Amino acid sequence: MEIRTLLALFALLPIFPLHAAEPAAPARMGTYYGAKATEYPAWFKDSFLHLKEDVDEARKNGKRVILMFTQDGCPYCSALVERNLSQREIEATMRQKFDVIAINLWGDKELVGLDGKTYTEKTYSASQKIQFTPSLVFYDETGKTLLRLNGYVPPARLQAALDWVGGRHENTIAFRDFVAAREAPKQASGDMIKQDFFLKNATDLRRRGQAARPLAVFFEQKDCPDCEVLHRRVLADPETRGVIAKFDNVQLDMWSRDLITTPEGTRMPVRDWVRQLGVNYAPGIVLFNADGKEVIRWESSFRVFHTSGMFDYVASESYRKEPSFQRFLAARTEHIREAGLDVNIWRYADEPVAAAAQ
Repeated sequence: MEIRTLLALFALLPIFPLHAAEPAAPARMGTYYGAKATEYPAWFKDSFLHLKEDVDEARKNGKRVILMFTQDGCPYCSALVERNLSQREIEATMRQKFDVIAINLWGDKELVGLDGKTYTEKTYSASQKIQFTPSLVFYDETGKTLLRLNGYVPPARLQAALDWVGGRHENTIAFRDFVAAREAPKQASGDMIKQDFFLKNATDLRRRGQAARPLAVFFEQKDCPDCEVLHRRVLADPETRGVIAKFDNVQLDMWSRDLITTPEGTRMPVRDWVRQLGVNYAPGIVLFNADGKEVIRWESSFRVFHTSGMFDYVASESYRKEPSFQRFLAARTEHIREAGLDVNIWRYADEPVAAAAQ
């Protein structure tokens, strides 16, 4: 065969690199666990979402209004319906003394607020700074907000809220004192649960200097079963402890008369600061940025994902560009899943990530 012919044949052959790159493996998207669908009771009010009219109608019937902010797939909303509203006393109190109206945090239905302005459910939720679902907002006969429960609370605490608002006790006793009288004596025995990340003998909470860190204040009390759950089943999570380490963490007895200097520079007893802040439950965690300004607070029965998420929200300063904690959580979820890791928004630290929501 002529050389010219051989060269022509070689020219037709495919050319391979000496070190051919391996084909990229398809990225595995992490699995999302914990979402639960919720069917709300048929006795909820089917409202036209004109809130002043709702308040006026409730007043005429001797009732008050509760707005319940929800979202699809929310396991805490499901827990509220399945564990709380299924209890006979809670259901009876709600139906007798309240008109309950569900608002979808991301909904597009038109809504007329108490200010007379027109919103969608989504924009109204944002205007009310709703950061958690379910959130329950209780109104009096004039449309004034009497109480707000941010996130899921156990049945006994929901019943206390219903009895306080439904019994019209707002002018005779503060809600936190009403709850305390039902839950535990103020002079409880025993000790609060210690953690190695708590600062010792911290009484001045002001943020000073360029090296100032964000601040987490854990308001707790003695003989507190919910505090036990927080410490043993949530704060035991390694990832959560890692982000908590970015804060100055202070544990305070919410009933203490010991003097502290608040982040704003005011000297007062702890119990007075708690009242000023409006912290009603133990445990309650209030997160401040490095400037000493409150960013977000925790007074609910949250589990690992939302707890670590709140600390991350402040530590990363994401709140500066994303005012919605729920949007931040959604983006955080997708980021974790895109890395091939699973996410379970309904687990405790002592449960596997792939555990089914119960």
